[in-house]
Amino acid sequence: MSQDRWTEGPMLDREQAQSGADNGKAWAMIERTMQASIQEQRRARRWGIFFKILVFIYLLGAVVLFTPLMSGEGTASLKPHTAVIELRGPIADQQEASADNLITSLREAFEDGNTRGVVLRINSPGGSPVQSGYVYDEIVRLRGLHPDTKVYAVITDIGASGAYYIAAAADEIYADKASLVGSIGVTAAGFGFVETLNKLGVKRRVYASGEHKTFLDPFQPEKPEETEFWQGVLGTVHQQFIDQVKAGRGERLKEHPDMFSGLIWSGEQALDLGLIDGFASTSKVARDVVGVEELVDFTHRESAFERFARQIGASMGNTLATHLGLSAPLLR
Repeated sequence: MSQDRWTEGPMLDREQAQSGADNGKAWAMIERTMQASIQEQRRARRWGIFFKILVFIYLLGAVVLFTPLMSGEGTASLKPHTAVIELRGPIADQQEASADNLITSLREAFEDGNTRGVVLRINSPGGSPVQSGYVYDEIVRLRGLHPDTKVYAVITDIGASGAYYIAAAADEIYADKASLVGSIGVTAAGFGFVETLNKLGVKRRVYASGEHKTFLDPFQPEKPEETEFWQGVLGTVHQQFIDQVKAGRGERLKEHPDMFSGLIWSGEQALDLGLIDGFASTSKVARDVVGVEELVDFTHRESAFERFARQIGASMGNTLATHLGLSAPLLR
């Protein structure tokens, strides 16, 4: 018995050693497999990053090459033409119809030696009096520098408020008989949440330096003297609007008690009031008034990158100001 146990012991040791060696080889093989898999994943990730960068560069190049063509830039003709500039949507800073974009378009159109007339094609409900005033003044300045190049405003669906403010700077204004024209007035709107806070049991805490610093705060009660002051500010802006319309239209305006009340008129009514000079489309003005039928678009449009930067940079601030009632007055 002892001899059998003595023989069995070394045999077990050899089997265990062999088993351990086999396990070691198995783990080594698993480790190599895992390392190979990790390396393959890293390689695939590197190639993925490379192709993403390649696609980005390709798209960037496409934007750089084709944006000027899509935006209408570089479309100047080598023969006489009527320059067209689009004024669409709300008139506001960092928007399509901003003073920067419109003034850039106007200058390029006037400076082109083949421009025989400029048509400002308008479809806008209005907007900022400041932006509108900038464009109005620039039209007057360019008309003075280029007296032989006339400016014609053509109102399509609507040319109201700040849009009409700009149109008044043109030599002549045209519209359709059903267009909406005028709305010579100013508005500034907000909300009041005083009673809402009281019902919810919320107490407003404001720390400010200056007696009237928070007079537009929608969470505090209005004060009669501050309301009167704000109405005076709006009245001043309204009078500036009226003065510019009178300067632009002159004796063509007909006396009417509601002319500057903020009402909006049809094109047919606007013609009777002297707010417009006739009925015509852009092509009709180019053909029958300017005398040059070919149209060339000088509208300055932002690139995709400019729009992205503008939206990221301004959206939060503009939204906050609007909801708190802190936005600037609008021509309405």
